[in-house]
Amino acid sequence: MELRDTAKASDGHELSVTRYPAEGEAWGTLLVATAMGVRQDFYEPFARHCATRGLHVLTFDWRGMGASAPERLRGFETDLVTWAERDLGAMLREARALAPCLPAFALGHSLGGQLFGAAAESAGLAGIVTVTAGVGWYRHNDRMPFRVRLFWFVFLPLFTALLGYFPGKRLRMVGDLPAGVAWQWRRWSTRPEYVLSEGPAMRARYDALRVPMLGWSFEDDAIITKPAVDALHGFYRGASVERRHVAPRERGGERIGHFGFFRRGIGEGLWTETIAWLRAGVPA
Repeated sequence: MELRDTAKASDGHELSVTRYPAEGEAWGTLLVATAMGVRQDFYEPFARHCATRGLHVLTFDWRGMGASAPERLRGFETDLVTWAERDLGAMLREARALAPCLPAFALGHSLGGQLFGAAAESAGLAGIVTVTAGVGWYRHNDRMPFRVRLFWFVFLPLFTALLGYFPGKRLRMVGDLPAGVAWQWRRWSTRPEYVLSEGPAMRARYDALRVPMLGWSFEDDAIITKPAVDALHGFYRGASVERRHVAPRERGGERIGHFGFFRRGIGEGLWTETIAWLRAGVPA
């Protein structure tokens, strides 16, 4: 049975977490880092499945998001680098503490998979899986170019400036975002270097990560395209990266898109392959 709780980020800020204890003999721990604007509850079916397969799983909400959000986002200070350094770093330690003697793994969905290189604690992982995680540069998206440009150059800057946060729920775009997150995300997404536009120190962090990685992408993903995913994994120059790009016709024809990996029925075959990849990295 999962346990809903709180855990402290590296600066003491409390984050909402959910722990899923492994069933039977455990062989590893898994941290799930969520996509932008997606609550940790969305990953519950996947987390429960992994727990039944012998993994201790930890999910969490970034500060300012989901159950980690304050009553009012206006005036709440945070940004993406803070998420990576203080939230993700601390949650990697928290997940490892679930079973300190077992290998520790992490899986990141979209934004979650973009930030591992910025968290020093990622270096201690036995493996990383990314799902639809790519460089967010707007020119990588050629499937809905008008909507993408409208988002980055009109809606996000206009409403964030007016309200002091981005009201994504009301606009049915992403979700409500703290202003610092929205502005930094926009800055990254209007530059081809994306997160690496933070400068040489950030580039050095990504170069230094030497961990086996599995990167999933899907042909029918209208949000993050294959070139964007390939570009992101090119940032991890020291890692051993395996890419798997899937067309729905190869998996029965059902739509997968940006979120289908985590849905029962659609994603369960992909879950099995992912767990097998993680298991293969555990010493016998």
